[in-house]
Amino acid sequence: MEETKFNINSNEYLPLRDVVFNTLRDAILTGKLVPGERLMENQLADKLGVSRTPVREALRMLELENLVELVPRKGAQVLDMSEKDIINILEVRGALESLATSIACKKMKKEDLQQLKNVQAEFERAIEENDVERIIQLDEDFHDLILESTENDKLTQIYQNLRIQLYRYRMAHLKVDTTITAIVAHHRGILRAIENHDAEEGATVAHGHIKYHTEFILRSTRNK
Repeated sequence: MEETKFNINSNEYLPLRDVVFNTLRDAILTGKLVPGERLMENQLADKLGVSRTPVREALRMLELENLVELVPRKGAQVLDMSEKDIINILEVRGALESLATSIACKKMKKEDLQQLKNVQAEFERAIEENDVERIIQLDEDFHDLILESTENDKLTQIYQNLRIQLYRYRMAHLKVDTTITAIVAHHRGILRAIENHDAEEGATVAHGHIKYHTEFILRSTRNK
């Protein structure tokens, strides 16, 4: 625990528990805190320079996001998802991705479609430059624009929660599979479907997109 290197991300506009929550969540998602790692309240409080109360509250918030497991009489640890957990999340995410893309094919405005095309162009440029962090961010931006076009807050909320749970696995995936030609083809297919207002095709391509992620993530976790 002492060797884990991360610092508190200060924000004068947020309650201290939220600052601690954001700091710990970022450390989990980026792999600074690894699955199975014990999270001792007193050590975290000392490391972050805060009292134990905001740490305790932050750990409870992380439990709600399924990033931390609170074990009675043992304390907290970073949740290590099983293969079944990952499959279950990706199955639901695949259904949501298909639904969101299908709705976007019907509702996305021209200016939003152009923005989506711009993001895709930046995404492909980041791949050429092998800029992994930029690839990950632009991939999220691409899907966020599709979600926003659905104008469905509930769909977006559920999708985002699932994405957070899988972020560390997807990050590991993209760091290994930096050519990701299949993802480029999927994005282009989704763009074509939206431009042609073809909801059925959009749903099909989006489902294949998540299936590709599923196969690669599972292969990566099995080879650990």
